[in-house]
This record gives sequence, C-alpha cells and structure tokens, in this order.
Amino acid sequence: MKIAIAQINVTVGDFAANRARILDFAARARDQGADLLLTPELALSGYPPEDLLLRDDFCAAGERELDALVARVQGIAVLVGHPERRGAHCYNAATLIVDGRRVATYYKQRLPNYEVFDEERYFASGDGPCVLTLQGVRCGVNICADVWEAGAADLARQAGAELLLVLNASPYHIGKHELRTEVLRQRIASTGLPVVYANLAGGQDELVFDGGSFVLDSRGTLCCQLAQFEEALGIVDFVDGEPQPGTIVPAPCLEAEVYQALVLGVRDYLGKNGFPGAIIGLSGGIDSALTLCIAVDALGADKVRAVMMPSPYTAAISLTDSREMVRLLGVAYDEIPIEPAMLALGGMLEKQFAGLPADTTEENLQARIRGMLLMALSNKTGALVLTTGNKSEMAVGYCTLYGDMAGGFAVIKDIAKTLVYRLARWRNTRSYAIPERIISRPPSAELKPDQTDQDSLPPYEILDAIVEAYMEKDLSPRAIIARGHAEADVRRVVHLLRISEYKRRQAPVGIRVTQRGFGKDWRYPITNRYRDLY
Repeated sequence: MKIAIAQINVTVGDFAANRARILDFAARARDQGADLLLTPELALSGYPPEDLLLRDDFCAAGERELDALVARVQGIAVLVGHPERRGAHCYNAATLIVDGRRVATYYKQRLPNYEVFDEERYFASGDGPCVLTLQGVRCGVNICADVWEAGAADLARQAGAELLLVLNASPYHIGKHELRTEVLRQRIASTGLPVVYANLAGGQDELVFDGGSFVLDSRGTLCCQLAQFEEALGIVDFVDGEPQPGTIVPAPCLEAEVYQALVLGVRDYLGKNGFPGAIIGLSGGIDSALTLCIAVDALGADKVRAVMMPSPYTAAISLTDSREMVRLLGVAYDEIPIEPAMLALGGMLEKQFAGLPADTTEENLQARIRGMLLMALSNKTGALVLTTGNKSEMAVGYCTLYGDMAGGFAVIKDIAKTLVYRLARWRNTRSYAIPERIISRPPSAELKPDQTDQDSLPPYEILDAIVEAYMEKDLSPRAIIARGHAEADVRRVVHLLRISEYKRRQAPVGIRVTQRGFGKDWRYPITNRYRDLY
C-alpha cells in the first residue's frame, strides 16, 4: 500500500479553491501510484473557521463542496477533513471518499479548548472509533487533538486498527515540531500502531501552520518527514502494515524555523487578503530592519516600500544605515522629514501646553506623525503598513497608540528583543542585508536627545526573561524573584505589563511563534485590580 500525504496550504472559507487543491494533490498522488491521499484537518473549509461555523449558510456551502469533491474523486481514496452539520450539532469530521462515494466518516473526539483553540464553542464530540480497510490494512482515524492524550488512539486499536491516520491543523510555536513527535511516540508506545501524521501548512491571521508532516513506524522510528513551512506531497510505502524508510527533510535550526514562520505568515496574510504590497517605516533600528527583511523575503522587493521619517533627533547614522539597507535589498524608498509637522502641531498646542514641561507627550506626537504619514501612503496605494514593534515592547507598553502601533499587521509582535537580534544575525548569514551597525548599536527610539531604551527599561536580557516567566509560564512575581531576578526589576516589569493591557487590545494582529503570544491565547482583563506582589 502507498499512502500520500497532502501537506497543503488552504484558505478559510474558500471552499472551491480548497477543493481544487485537494483534487490536484489527489491526481498527483494517483499518478505516483498512491492508494490513499490523507489531507489535513478541516482541509476543505480551512482552519480555524471560528464563528463562520455558527452560520447555517457556511455549513451548507461546505456540504455542497464536499458533494462536489466526492463526485470528482476517482482512482484513489481520499480521506478529507471537513466540518459536518448533523441536526443541531456540528462535527470536526474526516470522510473517506472512494470512487465517487462516501465510505465512512469519523468525528473528532477530543476538542481542544486551551491556548489558541476554542473548539468546544463550535463542535460536538464524536464518541467512537472509525477503522477503514485499505488494501487489506485496517486503518484507524484520529484528528489532531485526539492523539495529544490517551484514549482515542487506544479505541482505534481496540477496534482492530493496524495503522493510525491522523489529520492535523497543528499551529506552530517554538519547539512544537519536536513536541508532536514526542506525543505520537507516546501513542505508539501504548497502541503499537504506526502513525501517518498530515499537517496543514500556511498562515491564517496570527497562526502559522508549519507542515512538517511525518510517519513513524510501530517502534516510533521516523520513516518520513516533509519540509516545514511549505506545501509538499509525500508518498510512503507500507509493507505488511509497516512504513518503509523514505525521505526525511531535516528540521531547520531555531532561527531559521522562526524566520520561515514569519515569512510565511506575512506572505499569506497579505496574499490571502488581497493586499498589493507592504509599507514599512524605517528608523535605522533593528526592529524595522528585521521587519523589512522579512517583508522582502515574503513578498519580493518590488512589493515593498520603505519610508524613513527623520526628526531633529534622528542620528545621522540612522539615515546612513537605512539608505544602505534599502540599497542592499532593492526596495522603493522615501524620506519624509517630520520637523515641519512637529512645528505645526507644537504651534497649534502652544496655548494649551503653556507653562508645562516637555515630556512623553512631545515624543508621542512624533510617533503619531509618522503613523499618520504611513497610513496616508497605505490609503493612497492600498499597500498594508507592517508595524515593527517586538514582544518586549508590547509587553511593557514601550509603544505609542496611533503612532508606531498604527498599521495592519504586526510582524514581530511575538518576537522578544533578544530573539530579534538572533534573527537579524541569522538573516545576514543568508545574504548581507542588515548593516552591522544596526545590530551592534544600543537600541533607541530617538525621540529626544541621546535617548536609549535602557533609560527607562531593564536590559533586554533581564526584561525578556521576566516577561517569559510571567506571561508565557504564568510564574508569580515571587517565583520569578526566587529564580534570582532583582525584586525591583520584577516589580517594574510586571507593573508595566499589567497597565499596558489597554494598548495591546488596540494593537494589530501579529504572528504567533511562542507557546503564548499577545493574541488569542492572552485574555487578561483591562480593568483589573488583582495584585500578586505587595
């Protein structure tokens, strides 16, 4: 028996295009002698459809497209993921199609309701196994979360399964690929079943699905592994129910993996939403430099426009380095000095600000002037503004509403500052794009003379460690202090993190690469008097 894995990139709600993609992969797999094509979870509708699943018309459209898919499948079996409405309930389903007919349907049993998942809001749980006989081999079916805990795979084994087929829409975060393999080996240890794991590839809003589909034999040995962050068709031979050794694409290093996730997230967000290109405000700093590289690698230099908006506080080296970077990358470039707007606004507010010292108000005006200019260019051209703020800044509110937060997509929103530096250095190993001085000079917002980030923040190595402990690992401030961090640093960072929630609620969506980002899986109240350190 030959099983083909369709590691495809689909779009939520684009049933017809998703159906065509499945049929294309089915034809290619059939031409290579495959007996079965295994698709990812909800491949027909895209994942996650979220509240579209609450619409009767959406579910009816899905059923029509499933019928259209069934009618076109010939010469190869296809196990396709799709939503299915039955009476008052909707199920996360997988249907086996053979020669123009539905043979069997499995309903997902474990519905995740943690991290970015909210499946209990939409789906009812299946209550039993599904075992299919293909070329004399009895194949059990599971869907994604079914294999993340014991139970569903064991039921399939008890029902006579000799092989486990798993449809997945498993979103990426750092370390997720290794975690999946570990979890599947646990299922193999309890069931003795080889596993074919088909995962989605592509970007969907803040989520990135990294593919990396794989096959493990009954001893947990890796037999096949597809590339991450791209579509792929994998063909695996089975002899006496066991997968034979095939192509194994090695996983990239952490920096390469994260960078590829960001590139894919940008490409699909703009591409699937129909934006003709991207606009980025350059500052001469590392965050905007990294964002520009990602945009160029995702879209091509011809679809990216960089805008430098110097103020009287902008260092000459910031201008020099920005000009050098756009030369290296070959993108369109504009310089728009903002001093005239600063003077105009200062004059307009002179009476209201009389007798008051200059403070962050004037600094924020500079950021908002830049945000207004970028949005004007976006409105005029249709290109999307990519914001350049990182996770460290988002955590502690080191950002300006309607200023540097103005834009449509926050590319490095989930990238801590220390990781920004690592990614920048890694990107330069591919081709030199970020001038070394941008990486080595102290970071600064350049909103007042001789300003650096560390004037008001702890060193980023300390800041990032505290944010990770508090925000990603849910450690209490006392526990973080017990790890060796200074109490003053912990108090300050946690305080800033807490009072900045209202800003984060107004930030654009951004790509998630950690196990917990400031998005779907961070739901803290803005109005909140709980204090966990007195």
